[in-house]
Amino acid sequence: MAILVTGAAGFIGMHAAHALLARGEEVIGVDSLNDYYDPALKQARLARLQAASGFTFLPIDIANRDAVAGLAARFPTIDRILHLAAQAGVRYSLENPFAYVDSNLVGQVTIMELARRLAARPDGLRGLVYASSSSVYGANRDLPYAVEQATDSPVSFYGATKKAGEILVQSYAHLYGVPATGLRFFTVYGPWGRPDMSPWLFTSAIIEGRPIKVFNNGRMKRDFTYIDDIVAGVLAALDHPPAADDGPPHRVYNLGNHRPVNLLDYIAVIERACQKKAVLDLHPMQPGDVLETYADIDASARDLGFAPTTAIEEGIPRFVDWYKSYFNV
Repeated sequence: MAILVTGAAGFIGMHAAHALLARGEEVIGVDSLNDYYDPALKQARLARLQAASGFTFLPIDIANRDAVAGLAARFPTIDRILHLAAQAGVRYSLENPFAYVDSNLVGQVTIMELARRLAARPDGLRGLVYASSSSVYGANRDLPYAVEQATDSPVSFYGATKKAGEILVQSYAHLYGVPATGLRFFTVYGPWGRPDMSPWLFTSAIIEGRPIKVFNNGRMKRDFTYIDDIVAGVLAALDHPPAADDGPPHRVYNLGNHRPVNLLDYIAVIERACQKKAVLDLHPMQPGDVLETYADIDASARDLGFAPTTAIEEGIPRFVDWYKSYFNV
């Protein structure tokens, strides 16, 4: 049987697909390879996957209804879906909201329609796991963030689309019995990460001697979560689909490090890894940002065995080493 991985050339998608291939799974990967950031990085990630046996890739935009629907007939062995394709980025959602509508809303419905068709087959659909985000917590100030808390006060359009995605999946679980698990990721970082994320932005600026933009004068905290810990949680969710015990088979979990880090302390770790001081360019709080993220992982620990182990003192040097290797620094 096979697993469909959307966003397979993305940061989390590549790592998750690689882990699935390593344990002998057949993986059907799709990705639009768009130019939100340098497609060469996506191609380099993809090359790692294509070097492994059991991997098939198709350049598909998940908003393309016909192309996605055709996957059911083209790959009848698909019995699980790992849906990680999305338009990411809080600040970019202020500039180009329609990119988020196409990918995070239209694309979400398109994938759920595929899941509905697969679930209706005699052998059914074992489960769907999809990416949500800590951004759904928005203006919520009760820390740590727990999945039971209200998430109806988004502060970014990106966060609003990810919350809408959860609600859409809930309706499909209720109407069609699609077993689905949503994962709210908390500030994921590591090798092969995205160029618009702070580890990349700060590392490149420090190495090149450029100032780094620090918002809210550095008075922020983030629950930085290393990619290997995230992948362990993703695979556990795939392996433990929810049952329809006392409601629709849909569960949502936090995947975070459960250790929020002050932004200036985080920058200090990057400085040590780069062996060079940063030049700080202090700015006020940006629209769409939140002061602190902090994951309550009791539910994911209980149900999925999720147990992150990587502190930034270990994870950041791994990223910096990869960055230097990738760019031959």
